[in-house]
Amino acid sequence: MKTTKIHLNREWQKFLREELNSNNFQAINRVLSIERKNHIVFPENNAIFNAFNLTTPNNIKVVILGQDPYHGKGQAHGLSFSVPNGVKIPPSLRNIFKELQSDLNHCIPCNGNLDFWAKQGVLLLNAILTVREKEAGSHQKLGWELFTDSVIKKISGKKEGIIFLLWGAFAQKKTVLINTKKHHILATTHPSPFSAYKGFLGCQHFSKTNEILLKNNQQPINWKLCSES
Repeated sequence: MKTTKIHLNREWQKFLREELNSNNFQAINRVLSIERKNHIVFPENNAIFNAFNLTTPNNIKVVILGQDPYHGKGQAHGLSFSVPNGVKIPPSLRNIFKELQSDLNHCIPCNGNLDFWAKQGVLLLNAILTVREKEAGSHQKLGWELFTDSVIKKISGKKEGIIFLLWGAFAQKKTVLINTKKHHILATTHPSPFSAYKGFLGCQHFSKTNEILLKNNQQPINWKLCSES
């Protein structure tokens, strides 16, 4: 059966060789090929691994974990919480920007594209990497979580001093995959309108992340996404 071409940079292919060669991943690839024939699937195939392709295993500093991609046309582009330039900013991302403004006094961006964070070593990883149009969670049983759980475990095992930002109950369940003696976890509620006021707004995760990086003699993340006049 024909499978889908994998658009993943060489460094990550080497780092995730076992995961990519697993029976689980091969099954995902076969089913995804069928899904694309019968449904509209987001993101486009060449954007599924954007979170990885905008960084490398060697320069990861932070992991921000999301659940699954946006399911509206033009929204998903392979980065958790992010949308392409010119796309309306979703409510959860708007709350992320509110916290950014409150925490670091940065202006609220006009665009929701988080490429700039990713290029600095922020892995914006969704637990599930694809979705059918207008069907949230439709690819939950495809096997993506087994793959991304393995990614998190591999990062935890091979790296040191990574800061994991776990927003909401779903993300916090991934704590069991992370060696807390080697890495840092900052956890709070999800930034969605339903829960942001229960802890996310006011969490100061952006400044706390940079404090940890500076303490570890690493370059802090420039979280600012817009230029102020």
